[in-house]
Amino acid sequence: MSTFSLYLVGFLVFAAGLAIAAHLVGVPPIWIGVGVIILVGLGILTGVGKTRTKDESPE
Repeated sequence: MSTFSLYLVGFLVFAAGLAIAAHLVGVPPIWIGVGVIILVGLGILTGVGKTRTKDESPE
């Protein structure tokens, strides 16, 4: 499994935990969905930034 995949799986577990906690506190489901979508997008952006290799510049 690649580093990006592991990072994304961990972030999805984190987002699911926050969604369950929000449900238990009584947050409306629509806002839980919005939050999860935002967190998944943020996870993809940070995962790509942390695991991307630097492009070699031609000389």
